[in-house]
Amino acid sequence: MKKSFVNQEAPARLAAKVDNRRTLYQGRVFRLDREDLILGNGNRAALEIIRHPGAAAIVPLSPHGRVVMLRQYRHAVADVIWEIPAGTLDGGEDPLTCAQRELTEETGFVARKWHRLGEITPLPGYSDERIHLFVAWQLRAACQKLDADELLEVRRLPMDEVLSMIYSGRVQDTKSICGLLLAANWLREHPLDAS
Repeated sequence: MKKSFVNQEAPARLAAKVDNRRTLYQGRVFRLDREDLILGNGNRAALEIIRHPGAAAIVPLSPHGRVVMLRQYRHAVADVIWEIPAGTLDGGEDPLTCAQRELTEETGFVARKWHRLGEITPLPGYSDERIHLFVAWQLRAACQKLDADELLEVRRLPMDEVLSMIYSGRVQDTKSICGLLLAANWLREHPLDAS
């Protein structure tokens, strides 16, 4: 069962009650529902909501402060974009387990050390997806296992360069921007050794 993120202290006027729900589409990864709502102010609304199992994303750090980044083809935007490794949770999978699997599958690395940075809700206007963010270090080589539909290159870039890429607009992926900024902030207080 998915965790409820409703703020129990929110006033009733900022809440909504589901009057009717129906599934419009069930896909391989997500489900599209239509929900008829009665809002806290008494008004009615109908929303289409993407129900997503959640995901995990990783900022992998190789020695000397380099970030393992992906250049990945994304058909939805018809472009190759910069991203951090990430993947969808399988069922009720633990986010760290998902992150560890995705790091190896996408980059060909495993990490000895992990730290949870937090979680984000990238599209709250129409999706309940939550992405759990991690930083991983003390990497060692493993066997990369890309899915058949993954077209990507693995690159190692200095953190300063990656941050500049965010500020110049070259990194536009939401989970990557959030993960990298949170990791950079965390690293200011928790410097890693070069190993």
